[in-house]
Amino acid sequence: MSLDRYDRRILEELQQDGRLSNQELAERIGLSPSPCLRRVRALEESGLIAGYRAMLDARKLGLTLTALVHISMDRHTPERFANFEQKISSLPEVLECLLITGQDADYQLKVVVRDMDAYQELLLDRITRIEGVTGVHSSFVLRRVVDKTALPIGAA
Repeated sequence: MSLDRYDRRILEELQQDGRLSNQELAERIGLSPSPCLRRVRALEESGLIAGYRAMLDARKLGLTLTALVHISMDRHTPERFANFEQKISSLPEVLECLLITGQDADYQLKVVVRDMDAYQELLLDRITRIEGVTGVHSSFVLRRVVDKTALPIGAA
């Protein structure tokens, strides 16, 4: 799907505020409501707009500790990776799981928990018990310097 300037503006605006009414969105991008709505629906149907979510404040929920966890696996087989990925996907504290290269690790996780006790429980009772996990290296986030979810539409 090729994007024109209106499509790009729609994507930029909705990334900033997914709750914009069609009327507000149309006004911001300089289209009338009907063609604006058609474009939004086309972007949704194409899969470019994958969904809408509420962004929650982790701290206000008592989730004050964020960790980046590097995981090393014993064997690099599709079955071993599939098992790990299935198990790690079921843990609600895991916000992100990336298969990586260029490190001594195979995966990088981003996890959020209440405190260090909760992190210890997650790590020792659940993550390290997944078959194939042989190494874990944790780093703790002191401060979020850049924390955004919007993709750079202009670079697409």
